[in-house]
Amino acid sequence: MCLLPLRYEDRTAIRAVGSLQPGERVLVEGEIALAEVVFRRRRSLLCKLVDGTGALTLRFFHFTPSQQRTLARGARVRCFGEVRPGPTGLEMVHPEHRVIGANEPEPTAALTPIYPSTEGLHQAALRRLVEQLLARLEREPLADYLWDQVARGSPTITDAIRYLHRPPQDADAALLTSGKHPSQRRIALEELIAQRLGLRRSGAAQRMERAYELRAEGAELARFRASLPFALTRAQETAAAEILADLGRGTPMNRLLQGDVGSGKTVVAALAAVVAAAAQCQTAVMAPTELLAEQHFASFDHWLAPLGIGVTLLSGSQPARARAGTLASIAGGTAAVVVGTHALFQESVEFRRLALVVVDEQHRFGVEQRLLLRAKGESDQRSPHQLIMTATPIPRTLAMTAYADLDCSVIDELPPGRQPVKTVALPEERRPELVERIAAHCAGGQQAYWVCPLIEESEAVDSSAATALERELAAALPKLRVGLIHGRMKAADKELVMRTFKAAKLDLLVATTVIEVGVDVPNATLMIVENAERMGLAQLHQLRGRVGRGSAASSCVLLYKSPLSEHARERLGVMRATNDGFEIAQKDLQLRGPGEVLGTRQTGIVQLRVADLLRDADLLPSVIEISERLLTEHPDRVDPLIRRWVRGPTEYAKV
Repeated sequence: MCLLPLRYEDRTAIRAVGSLQPGERVLVEGEIALAEVVFRRRRSLLCKLVDGTGALTLRFFHFTPSQQRTLARGARVRCFGEVRPGPTGLEMVHPEHRVIGANEPEPTAALTPIYPSTEGLHQAALRRLVEQLLARLEREPLADYLWDQVARGSPTITDAIRYLHRPPQDADAALLTSGKHPSQRRIALEELIAQRLGLRRSGAAQRMERAYELRAEGAELARFRASLPFALTRAQETAAAEILADLGRGTPMNRLLQGDVGSGKTVVAALAAVVAAAAQCQTAVMAPTELLAEQHFASFDHWLAPLGIGVTLLSGSQPARARAGTLASIAGGTAAVVVGTHALFQESVEFRRLALVVVDEQHRFGVEQRLLLRAKGESDQRSPHQLIMTATPIPRTLAMTAYADLDCSVIDELPPGRQPVKTVALPEERRPELVERIAAHCAGGQQAYWVCPLIEESEAVDSSAATALERELAAALPKLRVGLIHGRMKAADKELVMRTFKAAKLDLLVATTVIEVGVDVPNATLMIVENAERMGLAQLHQLRGRVGRGSAASSCVLLYKSPLSEHARERLGVMRATNDGFEIAQKDLQLRGPGEVLGTRQTGIVQLRVADLLRDADLLPSVIEISERLLTEHPDRVDPLIRRWVRGPTEYAKV
């Protein structure tokens, strides 16, 4: 049912050979006037097809003796394929073909579907299977669970499936290819509703589980707030109140905390960790990179250690002796907050009483990884609370569909005093001007980042590029203190460089994109990104977020190499036009698609087979409305609808 055609071909009319043009995909019929095997650069079977209006060569590089006998002189053949120019005129290479008799019926009156396939599974076999399915649907139409919920005139689910597998000759092929045909929209609507209901059902099931009741201790929270050198914003206070209310219940919190770069999500997570520690429970904070884990550790340790709350860091690069000590403190419970990377869910890590899991940049982790970390806290028939943080703002209706099992909190304002970052795009030819500008910028006591070219997805290559760039800039700017940081450095060396930069003992930091997240240096007010045309909007926005973290005006320069592709020009235009993370996320959604933005290309999250969250975004309000109505008015339809569409382990939905 869900294997819908990728596209359609018009095989409803036989074309005269004499009217063919290169590039057309057409159906032709004629007689084989000549057939021979030739041995030139490659052995091939050549057949000359004539129909009285012209001649066409059929070329086969792969053929069997049986095919050679079938395609003999005098045979009448019907073929479909792409017309190409050849050495002796027009030809078709490996066309679909079959020998026909004198009483051959006319071609089909429906467009021919082309299905997604795999090696060894041919279109003819797929079409036979689909025909068997359609014959069965004639006898047993599918139950239509939305018949009274969709607009009048919408097709039933059975009619929609039948139409898409057998569209009539006059069907709008362009509309079908775009995925916007009413029959496709009817099926997409049902799938999205089923997926949302499945997530809602999963969320309801989780609310039946038990968790530690983490009550907010007034004195502890007051001490924490008093120790902060700043006051929380209104949006942070709202998000914190929602999280604290969840923690106080005896069911597991499953909350998504959205906030733009620099909005202060980490301090809200730290407040939740204070509540867990007051209840003699542990918190695990998982970050996608060691550098970000180190930054989180520094923040949590700075805020919580004065309160007597033990904070430790666990990473894959720790020496064996230090790691053994860290594991003992986690197992013994003296480490109330454990910050780390993927190392947190390794088998050797045992928590004494894990009650809260915080996952930062959740889309950077695979589902199985988050599931393993959650399992670390499943003890005494209790599951841990989960707080999932993302700096990738997600449009509301998309979040309500893709994260229907999560409660959402949004930090939609920046701390007071933050200045919007001015962004400009410059061609590579103006690089010398930029070097002079850095000299003047840093002479005034401010600092700058220079992110080196993203050459390829290889830390080794990117690191060598950063090293060369650092040498080049140090030579061009002898009065400046130039530092270097990249992903292949040891954790201790990276931390030393960042501490040195934060202490203003370096003027210019040359870096790879390892500084994309987590670095907070208020005195750094200039960000230069080379090869900006090769980076996505989300990454550019994250990099820009490293400046503008203090009260001084900040700038971001996007260096690009000409010529720019249309998409690259559009991305740079968006970056120049706005600092609004939600607006950038919406544009990123349009350019990259929801699978990249949400991380749905990783195993286990909502895998849509017909619907497309971007293409069908306008359906999402109806999806939310109808699914809520089914839950309240027609609960008997919910389970069969979910079973029709949702496959895979329900455990995935818990993370």
